[in-house]
Amino acid sequence: MTTSASQRQALPARKFPVRTCVACRTERQKREFVRVVRAPDGSVSLDSTGRASGRGAYLCADGTCWQTALKKSSIERALGASLPAALREQLAQGSVDRQGGMNGS
Repeated sequence: MTTSASQRQALPARKFPVRTCVACRTERQKREFVRVVRAPDGSVSLDSTGRASGRGAYLCADGTCWQTALKKSSIERALGASLPAALREQLAQGSVDRQGGMNGS
């Protein structure tokens, strides 16, 4: 029993999660963003896994929108909480290492 190509059903195209940058409002795939999360206990931090529980806000991973987001307070507005001084300083200074840390600048 052989099946011809016309009888086989094609698999549907894979759909990737799409998110929007809180600064520039650009839609991209989730993996192209850095996530800042407000945990259920109220703490705000970077989410290196993209799966931490809590309210998330997304920023472009290349760092172009970080100054804009800080200036317009769009991260705080999206999370409903203020950024800790250490996190604000990290975003203002340099780029985020996708493995969870900050690149030195």
